[in-house]
Amino acid sequence: MSSSIHWKHSPWFSASTFEAFRAGRFIIVDLLSPHRVISTSSCVGGVSEEIRHLVNHQSCEGAGHDDRFVKITEAGMENYHCSVCEELSLSPSTTAVMGTAANMIYASHQTASYENLRIDAIVTAGVEGNAVTSGDPSQWAETSTGWSKLPHVAGTINTMVLVNQPLKPEAQIRAVLTVTEGKSAALMELGISSRYSQDLATGTGTDQICLAAPVSTGNYEYSAANPHSKMGELLGVAVRTATKDALRWQNGLEPSFTRSLVHALRRFGFSEASFLEAMRARLPEKSMELFIKNKNAVLYEPQVAAAAYAFAAVLDRVRFGVLPPLAARDVLRHQAATLAASLSAKTDAWYSFWQQLDVEMNRPLDALYDAAALGWTSKWDSKA
Repeated sequence: MSSSIHWKHSPWFSASTFEAFRAGRFIIVDLLSPHRVISTSSCVGGVSEEIRHLVNHQSCEGAGHDDRFVKITEAGMENYHCSVCEELSLSPSTTAVMGTAANMIYASHQTASYENLRIDAIVTAGVEGNAVTSGDPSQWAETSTGWSKLPHVAGTINTMVLVNQPLKPEAQIRAVLTVTEGKSAALMELGISSRYSQDLATGTGTDQICLAAPVSTGNYEYSAANPHSKMGELLGVAVRTATKDALRWQNGLEPSFTRSLVHALRRFGFSEASFLEAMRARLPEKSMELFIKNKNAVLYEPQVAAAAYAFAAVLDRVRFGVLPPLAARDVLRHQAATLAASLSAKTDAWYSFWQQLDVEMNRPLDALYDAAALGWTSKWDSKA
């Protein structure tokens, strides 16, 4: 049994309708008046007007914490929920709990306001382990006899949203949709790859949410939370910004970090290890030694990364039927030649590179490996 945590000290921040506290591996939101809460909490989730506290809990480390994972899953979600509440001296029946491997120190709080409206978003986020897009192949199936598979995957985006004005029930449901769209927009902006397909991710397989708005006591209830309304705009801005900020701290996803060949092409099987292996097969030993010593200058070179993103975009448009298959080979060849010209710093040699490159559609990355080898070799083939 865990000893109780005395969390109700000086608030992390507060507003007229709630106070937020951060204590160790917990973030606790204390609702100061009755709220309608929509949550994914395993034991008290759904729609409720009885919830008084929202909790985000780091339940394990992001990688290698197998014993902790087994302990939680064997105990079951109800026992996990109760143990978290017990540690915080909170009632399990009035506390919505979200669990994650993300560090609470990396939580992001963002506020957006307009006149008497205020939106507070508190987000923890990690996407390295199980970023996914809607429609990806599933990793488990629930039946009447239980789960057929329950993998240990790291990566969860947990979102708390506090609205300071009452919402009609239908508007609160729409607010959840708007918040989800804001989260997905953040992932699209950062170019996060699904770990299960060649698509860009829209979330992770274990994302959770709590969205709270005061229960109306005769005050005006807002009826719209879609992106065309000011309420929807504030929800989107707060959640999108908070999600990006949380990913920056938890996973190091600075915008400049995503400017890389690996980030652009990861979902198609590109990795630093495979890239170096391909270069060893294409470069002489001395040239390869120089290449390895300067690999980050290649992986993060802006024009090279731009060509890689263009290559990925063409592959997407071919997969989705936007571009005819017969055009794919030629268009991808253009992007590979651009990568070679960019790496060589000899844009006037683009046509020469294009002549030397070809694309096999069953192994499209080979064209980029060839282009990188051509560009690197050409860059230093003279004293100029």
